[in-house]
Amino acid sequence: MTSRPPTPLLSLMESLADPTRLRLLRLLERQELGVAELVQVTQLPQSTVSRHLKVLADRGWVRSRSQGTTNLYGMASGNGDGTARKLWLLAREQTEEWATVHQDQLRLSRCLSRRHGSSQAFFAGAASRWDRLREEMYGRAFALPALLGLLPADWTVADLGCGTGWAAATLAPHLGRVIGVDLSPAMLKAAARRTQGLPNVELRKGGLQALPIDGGSCDGALLLLVLAYVAEPAPVLGEMARILKPGGRAVIVDLLRHDREDFRRQMGQEHPGFEPQDLTRLLGEAGLSAVRCLELPPETEAKGPALVLATATRPGPSSATPLRHKGEPNP
Repeated sequence: MTSRPPTPLLSLMESLADPTRLRLLRLLERQELGVAELVQVTQLPQSTVSRHLKVLADRGWVRSRSQGTTNLYGMASGNGDGTARKLWLLAREQTEEWATVHQDQLRLSRCLSRRHGSSQAFFAGAASRWDRLREEMYGRAFALPALLGLLPADWTVADLGCGTGWAAATLAPHLGRVIGVDLSPAMLKAAARRTQGLPNVELRKGGLQALPIDGGSCDGALLLLVLAYVAEPAPVLGEMARILKPGGRAVIVDLLRHDREDFRRQMGQEHPGFEPQDLTRLLGEAGLSAVRCLELPPETEAKGPALVLATATRPGPSSATPLRHKGEPNP
């Protein structure tokens, strides 16, 4: 039976045969650190720390990554056959009682506490300007996909009065299926261009009072800035309720009631908006329950009236299997 050549093992043992390198590995096993932090914790010259880090990196004990202008070092995983890991566990056990190691750990804890303090200090100073700073650095677009990611990925949602397809295109990557309905050929043409390449979006021509969608087939339905254009909202809300599955969600955003008659005429709207109690009543009469309404203040640069958000649910039996007590017969 031939034995393996001893060279790899001896190389690993040689790389650990120095107290400074053992101290560095114990620190880097716990936390990624930069050279300056290692110098601070070990109280050794930077040249010494850098020299020993190079040896450990060459032998595969540590790996580094860039973070801005700093290189962070951390302990790498052991060899594929576990030799390095076994050797390290033995070395760590034998150094557990070293007074220097204990001092290193205390200084490391203080160093990490300062790190945390710097982060807290940043947010304490930035609290008053954080929204503006975040928008300057990262923009606004990230928030909407994050919120949409909360939606169940297998849902079917109807975008009623879909217009140019903005909502349908926004929702499509996060849902199983989106059905856009509009009566205007021009709007549907624009929506088709916007949703091109989204195979789970289906556009249908139809009126809101007689939706071309099967009853009880949708998990959610939207009416976004549509209801003010409808002469009789009640039939539209009735159709919205009809296409929802039991437990399905209705979401409406429309104008809060206002007295800007010139605005209503300019926009060609039938209604000067809705009071929350009006929407609550209309949704209840349509057979929807758990109605909630929230007034939305206008955005700073918006020129139109404030908006109102209403949500409701189609009542019905839960899809979950009811619990049975022990000994109770199957239904």
